[in-house]
Amino acid sequence: MKINKITVQKLMVLAKLEFNKKESENIFMDFKKILKFVDKLDEVNTEHIKPLTHVHEHTNIYREDIISNMIPKDHILQLSPKHDSDYIKVPKVVKKKK
Repeated sequence: MKINKITVQKLMVLAKLEFNKKESENIFMDFKKILKFVDKLDEVNTEHIKPLTHVHEHTNIYREDIISNMIPKDHILQLSPKHDSDYIKVPKVVKKKK
């Protein structure tokens, strides 16, 4: 891909960026370096390479939900400082705005 100073100016307008002449020249040179690198990547043979869609090959790894080490509700209620029938009472943490 080729880039010229007019294209850089259009990009600056679209991005609503303002640069002085020296900064604009530096950006133009940076774009040229970036595009030269991307063009270099086109030389790499990727004929037998599948596109990468995930970092690893596994997707949606599920595990079975197994209940283990279940503590009885009555025991938990006895350990709590305040409780009412089946519920643990906790201090109010959300305040109403006035």
